[in-house]
Amino acid sequence: MNFITIKPASFVYYYLPILVIAFAGVANMVYLAISHYRVYTDIGYESFCAISRSINCDTVSQSSYSIFLNVPVAIWGTLAHLLVFYIVVLAGTRFSYKARMWPLLFWISLFFSLYSLFLAYVSTFYIKSYCLMCILGYLVNFSLLYYAWFINRRFGNTGLIRGVPVDLKHIKSHKKSAASIILILLFFSTTAPFWFPQYWQLKEPKPAHSLTRGITEDGHPWIGAEEPALVIMEFTDYMCFQCRKMHYYLRRLIETHPDKIRLVHRHFPMDHQYNPLVKEPYHVGAGALAIMAIHAKENGVFWHANDYFYAKGALRESINTLSVASALGLTNTGLVNALNDHEYLAGLFTDIKAGLELGITATPSYLIDGKLYEGQIPPKIITEALR
Repeated sequence: MNFITIKPASFVYYYLPILVIAFAGVANMVYLAISHYRVYTDIGYESFCAISRSINCDTVSQSSYSIFLNVPVAIWGTLAHLLVFYIVVLAGTRFSYKARMWPLLFWISLFFSLYSLFLAYVSTFYIKSYCLMCILGYLVNFSLLYYAWFINRRFGNTGLIRGVPVDLKHIKSHKKSAASIILILLFFSTTAPFWFPQYWQLKEPKPAHSLTRGITEDGHPWIGAEEPALVIMEFTDYMCFQCRKMHYYLRRLIETHPDKIRLVHRHFPMDHQYNPLVKEPYHVGAGALAIMAIHAKENGVFWHANDYFYAKGALRESINTLSVASALGLTNTGLVNALNDHEYLAGLFTDIKAGLELGITATPSYLIDGKLYEGQIPPKIITEALR
């Protein structure tokens, strides 16, 4: 009887996949870091994975959980995966004898994998939205963990625990490269929280008292030009990040060109308690903020209240009428009564109904010359108006 002997695959067949996975981890983190930056700084940016409310990389980027120690989590992830890539490259050198670096990589990957589970928990129960590229990062971490364990079992000459000091000694033998990596990581981790630019802190517009303001014939507040070249009617939600970003952009544009553009505000809170378009709890409290803004309009402080509520909505804090009244120069009794005022409710529902009739499905939405634009305004329209 003849027996067929099956030889194990050579080291390269195990090494190349983990090298590719480690590189993919770096590339993924770099993309997430760039995407995070553009979400806050590029007025028209929308990532490819902004698919729905539950699958949306931008929603994850907009959450406070995307920042750790005043530095974006994606930046920390980029540095961490560069370290992993360095370790994998070192494991492939002839000085490693195929056996070194795998125990150390296993424990680092285990930490990354546990952190991935924590981030998945936060996305599920707090952010309530998932990032596809983050999920790819989770897969990278678990794949690194598996390959490090498997390769160490196949080629390692020490256990996962006893091998760590041997691996560290092996890194120490590569003095120049190891020292450079360690110094860079130490410098960044200890100093970055103090100097890293906080681009995610959107700059609020200047107070509106220096700009012309008024009320349209239909009773909607406007700001900007008395004889405008361009009239923009916005339908927004005070708890919508893109609404806040676009509003700040438009306000600064009007400050620069006060005789060219007029911005008309209308409410469209994506709050299931007020908006029939929304079938489940979402942006809870946005409707109440809109009603208080209508009350502020009736008392002549709408644009001050408008800026205040965008900032308030971004924090997602519970609504405190006392603090709102103090900030806007209104009475607490008036604000409390406003929340149940039938005329204010009717005004809010008029805006929501108008938005629904226009076909609005998301905020912000803009009506310009009878045409609806969702999410952003084409730059060409503004450019032509400013000419």
